[in-house]
Amino acid sequence: MSRLVLIVEDSDACAETLQIALESLPGLETRIIGSARDAIAVLRCPESDIAAIVTDLNMHRADGLYKEGLNLDGFDLIRQLRAEPRFARLPILLISGDTDPRLPTRALQLGADAFFAKPYSPSAVRRKLEQLLCA
Repeated sequence: MSRLVLIVEDSDACAETLQIALESLPGLETRIIGSARDAIAVLRCPESDIAAIVTDLNMHRADGLYKEGLNLDGFDLIRQLRAEPRFARLPILLISGDTDPRLPTRALQLGADAFFAKPYSPSAVRRKLEQLLCA
């Protein structure tokens, strides 16, 4: 039986690079989701059986418009998931191109299991995910 990992990323190139790296792990499948809001909807489905999440921090709407309250970022995703007991132990890896040196600490305090700054090594993300799934 394979395990499903959500890749929450609005950049097709980044999502596909992660998909290739992660699907090299035996028994692992990925599903690419373009927004945090869509990821939450998938996760909240009763039949959802997600093993882990790899998410970007900043995601934009497909139409390029920002609307207050409609856009969720990776931090919002982590906060909402960690507030639900069934997702308390779900492995979450956060990726960001932001250069703020406080981001890794903030991400871990919110409940991310790992933080990767862009440019990142897809193989490093794969190794960390493998560690978390085998723990």
